[in-house]
Amino acid sequence: MRVEDIDQQRSSMDAAQRQLEDLDHLGLEWDGEVIYQQDRYSAYEEALARLPHYECYCSRKDIQEASRAPHAIPGQYPGTCRNLSEEERKAQRALLVDASRIPALRLRSEVSSFTVHDELAGNYTGEVDDMILRRGGNANQMGPLGSDWAYNLAVVVDDGEQGIDQVVRGDDLLSSAPRQAYLAQLLGYDIPQYVHVPLVLNHEGKRLAKRDGAVTLREMLEESDLASIIGHLAQSLGYEGIGNADELLEAFDPVEFAQHGSAHKPFTWTNLL
Repeated sequence: MRVEDIDQQRSSMDAAQRQLEDLDHLGLEWDGEVIYQQDRYSAYEEALARLPHYECYCSRKDIQEASRAPHAIPGQYPGTCRNLSEEERKAQRALLVDASRIPALRLRSEVSSFTVHDELAGNYTGEVDDMILRRGGNANQMGPLGSDWAYNLAVVVDDGEQGIDQVVRGDDLLSSAPRQAYLAQLLGYDIPQYVHVPLVLNHEGKRLAKRDGAVTLREMLEESDLASIIGHLAQSLGYEGIGNADELLEAFDPVEFAQHGSAHKPFTWTNLL
């Protein structure tokens, strides 16, 4: 079990504890102690030393303006700082010091794309740019130097060192797989098997939000018992007569997974009748 709390500004120990309790309520068990990413900075530092990288002095505004240039790929870093001379880097560092900022660290990628195999989507080729490995920013608003690690690096290192051989997650993250697989290859880790499953969507076909009804386990438990909740979730996957997590696991067949997101039906007592 790993708590992905690498984002210090948005992560909360209270929220992590609630999520672990929710998993326990559902009957999901895990082996060993819970691992927290905020305890693994030294592992990310060691991995960074093994990767080709360079300092990036660009602000978000700089990158946005560069992406508007002709032939630029939207959302992809254009490599502004990749080939600066040492004199140019010294000048940029001095400007950042004056502004109380620290540079980001970017991967010096040798490819522009990478192909992975997904069990549902098949072969998928995605863009790979000089992705952020450690974020920069305002030195006065950040934690200790070297602590603001990028999620892509952290999750690849964690998966590799913890022996994760299968990654199952929402298909909104499919575009991240080529970048992460490329990082895994550079670091000498086995690339895991990917299974990107459809999201549960609202009636408009958009990502589910709280305004679409009771979507957290705790909210559902205020209206019903756990067996009914699991039965409702199983029914949304096309399985009838399921009353607990073990029964759902026995009945579940990933081969039958829908290729498109399913519509969420808010959990209420009337839905159970």
